[in-house]
Amino acid sequence: MKNWQKIFKDGEILVNSAEEMRALGREMAAGLEGGEVVGLVGDLGAGKTHLVQGILQGLGAGDPAASPTFSLVHEHADGRVPVAHFDFYRMKTPEEAWGMGWDEYLESGSVLLVEWADRFDGSLMPEDTLWLVLTHTGESTRCVRLSL
Repeated sequence: MKNWQKIFKDGEILVNSAEEMRALGREMAAGLEGGEVVGLVGDLGAGKTHLVQGILQGLGAGDPAASPTFSLVHEHADGRVPVAHFDFYRMKTPEEAWGMGWDEYLESGSVLLVEWADRFDGSLMPEDTLWLVLTHTGESTRCVRLSL
């Protein structure tokens, strides 16, 4: 997280392609040390999974990220720091997260990357969550806004 304020010096970044989104993720990964919770918010196709792919690449995780929509969480333990990649899209209640060990993940020291983190009004997310809001600004352009 150290370098994120430099990356997002104006609070947001415009991204013009999926590859630029992954490049942004790789750059952001340099500032992650473990224990951070990153909440990704945005409509379908906003680039959340591409950003996660870049973060995982930047952390040296060997598995490429796929949206974990059908399994809810993918764990990546082979990089510089362990990562758990969540997708809350299909969850119907917060109890589903608690049932899969959300509290244990929060205490694990892993970087937690959470797509659709605003589900349930963001009530599952800790107070110190790093929020990334992705919005469509054109057919292939996106705006990524950091909110601490």
